[in-house]
Amino acid sequence: MPKQKTSFERHVDRINKEIYQPAYYYTQIRQSRTFMKANLSKKIELEEIAATAYMSTFHFIRIFKLVYGLTPREYLKGLRIDRAKELLKEGTSVTQTCFEVGYESLPTFSRAFKKGTGHSPKAYQELNKAI
Repeated sequence: MPKQKTSFERHVDRINKEIYQPAYYYTQIRQSRTFMKANLSKKIELEEIAATAYMSTFHFIRIFKLVYGLTPREYLKGLRIDRAKELLKEGTSVTQTCFEVGYESLPTFSRAFKKGTGHSPKAYQELNKAI
C-alpha cells in the first residue's frame, strides 16, 4: 500500500501542477528549509540558503515563495520567533533567547518578537508563567 501523503505534500503537489515547476524543486526547497531549521542560532545569508537548494538567489526566492507563500527571510523569522517562544516558556532569559535564535541585537529581537506575537519577550514569558 503506498504511503499516504501529508497535507503539506498534497499542497506542494497542487502548486506544482498549477505552476508547472519541475518536481525536483520541491526536494531542493525542502533542503533549504532543513538548513534554516538546523542553523537558527547562526547568522544565515540568503545566498547561503539558496546554495543549499542549488539555485541562484533570485530564482530561489521566487520558488520558495511559490511553495511556502512567504519569502525565505519571512519564513526564517517565523522559525526564530517560534523557537524563541519555546525557550521563553522554558524560562530561558530574554537575552539568552535572543542569541540562541540568531539575533545579534536585543532591541532588534524584541521588535521582531513583538511584531510576531503582539507581546514583548518579557511580557510573553510572564504570561506563560501563569499558565
